[in-house]
Amino acid sequence: MGWDLIALLVVPFAVSGACLVVPRRVAQGLTVGSGAVTFALALLLVPRAAAASALSGWLRADALSTVFLTAVAFLYAATAVFAVGYLRPPGERERSRRYTRRFHSGINLFAWSMAMATLVNDLALLWVAIEVTTVVSALLVAIDGTDGSAEAAWKYVLIASMGLGIALLATIVMYHAGTQVLGNGYEPFFGRLLGAAARFPPAVVRLSYVLAVLGFGTKMGLFPVHTWLPDAHSQAPTPVSALLSGSLLAVSFYAILRYYQITVRAVGPAFARNVLLAFGLASLALAALYLTRQRDIKRLLAYSSVEHMGILAVGMSFSAPVAVVGVLLHVLAHTAAKGTAFFGAGSVVRSLGTKDMRRIRGAIGVLPWSGPMLTLAVLGLCALPPSGLFRSEFLIVAGGLSDPRDAVVAVLAVLVTLASLGLSWFGTQTMLTPTPESVAVGETSGWIVASMVVGLLALTVLGVHPPSALSGLLDRAAAELGVPR
Repeated sequence: MGWDLIALLVVPFAVSGACLVVPRRVAQGLTVGSGAVTFALALLLVPRAAAASALSGWLRADALSTVFLTAVAFLYAATAVFAVGYLRPPGERERSRRYTRRFHSGINLFAWSMAMATLVNDLALLWVAIEVTTVVSALLVAIDGTDGSAEAAWKYVLIASMGLGIALLATIVMYHAGTQVLGNGYEPFFGRLLGAAARFPPAVVRLSYVLAVLGFGTKMGLFPVHTWLPDAHSQAPTPVSALLSGSLLAVSFYAILRYYQITVRAVGPAFARNVLLAFGLASLALAALYLTRQRDIKRLLAYSSVEHMGILAVGMSFSAPVAVVGVLLHVLAHTAAKGTAFFGAGSVVRSLGTKDMRRIRGAIGVLPWSGPMLTLAVLGLCALPPSGLFRSEFLIVAGGLSDPRDAVVAVLAVLVTLASLGLSWFGTQTMLTPTPESVAVGETSGWIVASMVVGLLALTVLGVHPPSALSGLLDRAAAELGVPR
């Protein structure tokens, strides 16, 4: 009776508390175990044809939420493995223990808050969960205690709080739209809202939707409310950067899609798609411009995230069901690719001691395992086969070509190509150049290598042949968005 949904939230929350009091090695082991259990529980939801619920309907996992929960759980598990090899805080031994405990507690709490956002069955609780992700992730961005990390965390809190203030207004406005049909004092469960959405006041729903895209788009990294993202990704510890880019942005997109569902049923699909198209194209244009100018390896990957969030928004603007399936597959593939890329970037920074790409040379020779895998992850982000991003973008483009506004596909292709040039420059200049003789050759940790192997394996499976259960899940999720295949 929904025990799996309850366990998905209890396990990481309990481990988060335990990490504050147990020895640091035990904290590492608990975090790895919690990530593995959470991912296994998420996989159990994938083949279900019907939605699962718990706590009298307050928790609910349908096909759409399961897609995003799977992305969160996978990266949580992979990051827990990566953090074991990566996390070597500076300073005295006692400070190192405190740092490690706080860090692992924060990682587990961050994963818990993102899982909660995908499982709550209430519009207001969805906003609360995303607000919790902001608080926890901001503390993790600032955990190193440097001036740069403190400034990035402060900027993140300011901009995200403004965005979530707008999202709260969107929640209130949508609730008001529901009172016109459901009466005062109703619980804004998603099923109840979707069932009555056709009778909601159209103008009120449109206002709520625009506010939701702008508000939650702040956390998703859409232009022009993306400005916190490059600084936070650059200054945060690499495991945190991976979760921010690969999971948090996706969870914010999930919140937008919940409003998309209601808006499509209330006013038709055209308005909802046009709003996402405008934000998506603007985000793609910005990313294409900035990716060719970056010199910080983590900022480069941050702007790559802006690019892929733009692709998701543009993909949802196409009317063909295959494009929406491509968007949902893109969420999963981007999680695997971006997590792996950040893991590789963390290995490079750990080995060479710099994030400045002008000073990184021959990394593929310095790091015999993580160097080539980082190169493959970057090529995957460029959507080269057999990456899952190639498959997802192919589906999006195929859907766009069947749309009456197929000229948008040409713009999409040009902007994605320009963005890929920036990533390709990074690969050529930093990875494939001759290895300096003065640099020691060798991996810093087998844990880092293991996490990257898992990420690349998942990315390849999504590109070559996604499991039938996963394909069925994507089809059901697309149908829940109002576009049956």
